[in-house]
Amino acid sequence: MVIEKGMSPYEAARERTVEENKRKMEALNLRHLSAAVSVAPKTPSPMKQKRRRLVHPAVVVPSPPRRSRRLANLPEVKYSEVAPDKSERMKRSPRKLIDSIYLATRGSVSMEARLEAANKAEELESQLDPVFPSFVKPMLHSHVVRGFWLGLPKHFCDTYLPKHDSIVTLVDEKDEEFDTNYLAYKNGLSGGWAGFALDHGILDGDATVFQLIKPTTFKVHVIRAAVDDGNA
Repeated sequence: MVIEKGMSPYEAARERTVEENKRKMEALNLRHLSAAVSVAPKTPSPMKQKRRRLVHPAVVVPSPPRRSRRLANLPEVKYSEVAPDKSERMKRSPRKLIDSIYLATRGSVSMEARLEAANKAEELESQLDPVFPSFVKPMLHSHVVRGFWLGLPKHFCDTYLPKHDSIVTLVDEKDEEFDTNYLAYKNGLSGGWAGFALDHGILDGDATVFQLIKPTTFKVHVIRAAVDDGNA
C-alpha cells in the first residue's frame, strides 16, 4: 500500500481500511461465489395448487311468522275483507229516472232568490216545535249536483248527534223515509243523501230545514228558490 505524500491522517487511515477489507474479501473468496450465484440458472419455485371452494346453494326453510309474546296465545287475525251482513247495510234511497244531474242548469238563481229562500226557511223553523232541535241549511252546488256531500253544523252535531258513524234517516213531507250514512268525524251526510236530493229535485239555491224528531231521524222541509228563466 502506498500512501501518497500530502494526504491527511484521515485519508491515510481510510485508504488503509479499504486495503484491509479487500484482503479479507479475497481470503473469503466472496467475489467468485457472487459470480457463481449470478450465473447459476434460476429454478422455478413449485406453484401451490389452489383449492376450489365449493359453494352449496342455501336452502331457505320457511319459518312461522314472528308474533309478540303477549299475542302468541291469541287466535290469528285474518285481514281479508268480509262482506257485511245484509241487515247492517244501509238501504239505498230510490232514485227517479230523470235528468237529475242537470237540474242546476235549468235557469240561474240570483242572490236575491237565495236570500229569500233562506229567509223563508228561517221563518218556517221559527214556527216548529222548539222541543225538537232544528237548523237551516242553504243548498250549494256541491250539495246537490256532483259532490253530494252535505256538511252539517258542527255545534249541532256535537250536541245532538251520535259520536260515531251511524245511519241517519231523513223523512220528507210525505213521511217517506230515506237512510243516509252519517260520518261523525266529518259532521256530514254521505251515502244516501244523493238519493234524497235527486228524488226531491233539490236545486242549488234552495233552502232546507232539518228538524231532529228522533235521535237519528230528521224531518226535512224544502223551500224552493225562484229560478230566473231569462224572460224577465
